[in-house]
Formats: sequence, C-alpha cells, structure tokens
Amino acid sequence: MKYRILFLLAISFFSGSLIAQEGKQIREMVKFTPDFKFKDGIYLNFDQVRQNDPIPKSKILTSTDYNDKDFFRNLFESDKIYFYDEMGIRQEIEKSSVWGYSRNGVIYVQMQNNFSRVTFVGSICHFVADIVTYDSRYYNSPYGYGFYDPYSYYYYPYSYYGYYNPYSYYSPYYRNNMTRSDVKQFVFNFEDGKLMDFDLESTELLIMKDEQLYEEFMRLPRKKKKDLMFVYIRKYNERNPLYIPVNQ
Repeated sequence: MKYRILFLLAISFFSGSLIAQEGKQIREMVKFTPDFKFKDGIYLNFDQVRQNDPIPKSKILTSTDYNDKDFFRNLFESDKIYFYDEMGIRQEIEKSSVWGYSRNGVIYVQMQNNFSRVTFVGSICHFVADIVTYDSRYYNSPYGYGFYDPYSYYYYPYSYYGYYNPYSYYSPYYRNNMTRSDVKQFVFNFEDGKLMDFDLESTELLIMKDEQLYEEFMRLPRKKKKDLMFVYIRKYNERNPLYIPVNQ
C-alpha cells in the first residue's frame, strides 16, 4: 500500500511537471504581428529564424562597432564570419553559407551574395530580390544573335589537320558576357524556409495544407488564380497565424 501511494504521488508530480512545461512553452510563443521584432543577429540556418535565436552581435568577432548603423554591411564585406558558439569556442563560417540576418527586428535573406528584406512575414513569407543572370553570345554576326562565330578557332574546319588559319587571331564578331539584373519575387513557408519562385505552382503548394482555402483557390479560372495569388497567401496567413518564440 505504501509503495502504491508513493507511485501515485510520483506520477502526479511528473504529470504536473509536464503540464507546467507545456504551459511555459505556450507562454513563450506569441502570435506574429507587424509590430513583432526579431532578435538582431545573423542566422546560420533557417531553424535559427524559426526559433528567433540568431548569433547575437556580442558573439560576432569584428572590428566594426556594434552600434554602427552599417554593422551588417561591413560584416559581410568579408568572405568569412567569425563568432563564438554557445560553448565559447571560436568558430568560422563562409559568408555564402549564412542564411541571413535580422537588423532592427527585420529579417533579411541571402541570395547571390546579397541580402534582401523579407517584407511580408507570416506562415508564408514573401520578398523581392535582384537576381543577376548571365548571357554569353556572339554579337555583330550575320548569322544572328547567339550563333557561332565561323572565324573562331574552335569552328575552323581545317585546324585539326594543322593547316594555317588566317582568321585565328582576328574575328569581326565578338563574344561578350552580358549580365542582366531582374527583380524577382520569392516565397517560403515558416516551417522549412525553402525558397521558391512566387508563381502559381508554389502558391498552390504552399496553401495546400488549408484544405478549404485550397479547394476555393483551385476552383478559380487559371487567369484569376494568377491575379489573386498574393491575396490567397494573405488569406492563408490570416487563417493560419504564425507563432514565434518571444525575445528573452
């Protein structure tokens, strides 16, 4: 009888501890609103974004003053970032491996070694970024834009046999590597942070978890769906609010 009472007391204490822990977790989560401020620091991965737990400025090794308004700009001029981990051990990471950072409570995500502000935050997030594309083609060619240069060494039909190529040092056509900057829209959900182009396919995929909203969207004509993609992203966030750990 004595052991039974002790066993029941132990079970009661353990259950009470779990309830207290669950209550603590609930109290530490707050519903995201436009007034919410993320902790400032750098994100090594998206899980740190979800947990609102970046590497704080105080643990980053840099010659830039922590209060400098250009702190992050100066920090990311280097190819490597140095910081102290939770154990106080000095670590380093390539700049290209950093997911992003938070400045003044706002998230910035890295794409092509540049950082773009995440302007719309929720269970589904949206942002725009300047994306550079490269194009290497021949110009001034009568064969047309992008066609091969017949005077090029690589296309001379007799070069393999060792004959003299009179055009090997000169070509009236030139090859130029063009770069073009385009503004593109991207989205990601707050579960895995996978970046996707903001298009019809990604919109359908992201709102699929809300069955009612998804079916409503899928009943629309294709053109109407394209026009209302962002509207349904907003609807999804309103119906499925985002909860984030509060600042400690």
